[in-house]
Amino acid sequence: MVKETEMRIGELAQRTGVTPRALRYYEQQGLLAPERAANGYREYGALDGVRAANIRELLSAGLTAEDIRPALEQGCLDVPLRERAGCADALRTATDRLAALDERIAALHGLRDRLAHHIDEVRSAEPPRPAVLAAGSARSVRAGEAGQAASVSEGRP
Repeated sequence: MVKETEMRIGELAQRTGVTPRALRYYEQQGLLAPERAANGYREYGALDGVRAANIRELLSAGLTAEDIRPALEQGCLDVPLRERAGCADALRTATDRLAALDERIAALHGLRDRLAHHIDEVRSAEPPRPAVLAAGSARSVRAGEAGQAASVSEGRP
């Protein structure tokens, strides 16, 4: 199959803003299938550029390569996403992914609330610290603490 515009990975990366490493990952995941030149270099066409940009956008939106594969197979990624009404299956996958995220967020909010409640309970159960009534007694408390610190550092009880 002859592609409209032959370009190598660096040029495709520059045109689409997708890194060469990401392009190789898309190929590894079966989302892109570049031709190989006689020298083994990957050769991409214009359609690969459109698909790569669409794949990058969908991955950054939170979909997985597995989520994207059916849309690719149905031709949903052959034109820029903004120029085409979404394919029904792709839209259903995105909607399901969003619902799953909402469930996880709700669970995390519940966990956060329980942890905050626990912290409040622990704080309210702490015994109050003794208040120093007079300046003289504050000095004696500090002197006593200093004596204890010296005893501990010297190994004495």
